[in-house]
Amino acid sequence: MDRIKIIPELKKVSEIFTNAGFEVYLVGGAVRDILLGKKNHDYDLTTNATPEQVMKLFKKVIPTGIAHGTVTIHIFGLELETTTFRTEGKYSDGRHPDKVIYANSIEEDLSRRDFTMNAIAAELKSGKIVDPFNGKADIKNKTIRAVGNAFERFNEDGLRPVRALRFASQLNFSIEEETFKAIINPQILARTKSVSVERFRDEFCKVLQSEKPSVGLKLMEKTGILSMFIPEFDNCRNCIQKDSRGFHEFDVADHLLYACDGAPKENLIVRLAAFYHDIGKPEARSIETIGEAQAIHFYQHEEISEKKCIQSMKHLKFSNEQISEVSLLVKEHMFHYESSWSEKSVRRFIIRVGIKNIENLFLLRLADVYGMHNQKVEATSPTIKNLNELRERIEKILNEQNALSIKDLKVNGKDLIQAGIPAGKVMGEILNELFEAVLDSPSLNEREKLLEIAKNIYEQKYISI
Repeated sequence: MDRIKIIPELKKVSEIFTNAGFEVYLVGGAVRDILLGKKNHDYDLTTNATPEQVMKLFKKVIPTGIAHGTVTIHIFGLELETTTFRTEGKYSDGRHPDKVIYANSIEEDLSRRDFTMNAIAAELKSGKIVDPFNGKADIKNKTIRAVGNAFERFNEDGLRPVRALRFASQLNFSIEEETFKAIINPQILARTKSVSVERFRDEFCKVLQSEKPSVGLKLMEKTGILSMFIPEFDNCRNCIQKDSRGFHEFDVADHLLYACDGAPKENLIVRLAAFYHDIGKPEARSIETIGEAQAIHFYQHEEISEKKCIQSMKHLKFSNEQISEVSLLVKEHMFHYESSWSEKSVRRFIIRVGIKNIENLFLLRLADVYGMHNQKVEATSPTIKNLNELRERIEKILNEQNALSIKDLKVNGKDLIQAGIPAGKVMGEILNELFEAVLDSPSLNEREKLLEIAKNIYEQKYISI
């Protein structure tokens, strides 16, 4: 393939550049993905026009990284990150070039890029491919190879090794031998360790959202990069779970990685919860001898896992909302539903977990079971039947509009004041008692009944205070 198809909108953009006497190319991931036959909606351009010249050519241009020669063109419904041909000097901080020098040709620009599969350009007007480092061949052979000297490429930017592992996971590519040797070079690992936690977190999340995250996560573990940023995972390796009962086949580390594979690809919250849900098991491990057999237990490991999850996610600077959602799933993942649960127990489960988290908790349960033997949970399995039964009971309660919080009560603070109950701590305690009563007997959630109960509580417990 010497040419790729360029969409009409980009051809119109190319005309604007060429009519002004400039060259312009499609570069990076867009070209790679087109060669892989994947759909792409994210287009990066490179040109010999300077940022100032680009800003004169188009009506709406945002100077997103003008210090590094980059602006973003908004046109035809597209956001086109556009960078001037450039070479780069030293990377003193292991992340950004000390200075940017504009290059004279597309080939010179491609020479500064990370991997051969990303060092391919396509002329925007014709789609003609420029491939000075044989990136097409590496894409065909599913190989990740650094452009030029791998040590130099990684020493320039400590994030590049993490990107290599992420691409291996996303694309199911293997990493070329010399490139992998450079990744695990102590000097390069030191560069990678200096990368900001936010940049690592973003790559970590991309690995988690790949088709099979265990591939990238195992590479992260093998290289030592996972240990740098998530040391809580270390003790999970070789923490044996398998015993005579046959619940688990793998150690805790592999169980967590395979659980990630079993969680929905598009659901980052559940995949994060799958990664963290048993991370506290090593500290909770105990062995019980039963005759000649041994049973391995992890009592209350979910509480330790919740703490470690929060600790790790805070370190990686996830949002408070993400930390709250993921840690709740980790804390609650050991719920044990049985048909004998009373309606009150189901209502309390809904309140404890929260309506918005229930489906994610069920998805985490399926991922957990998947991770036990690294295989999909069959639709006829007891786990699926159990979850479906609980889901039906939850839906029934929700449809009946039972009170699931104090604000669902048919009385409020104003009603109690009118009934002669003063505002303050006593009122709060009475409202809590009313809510407990309604949890036990939903039929009590009527205004007159609740007011009568409230008056009785106030007279019997508080009137003499």
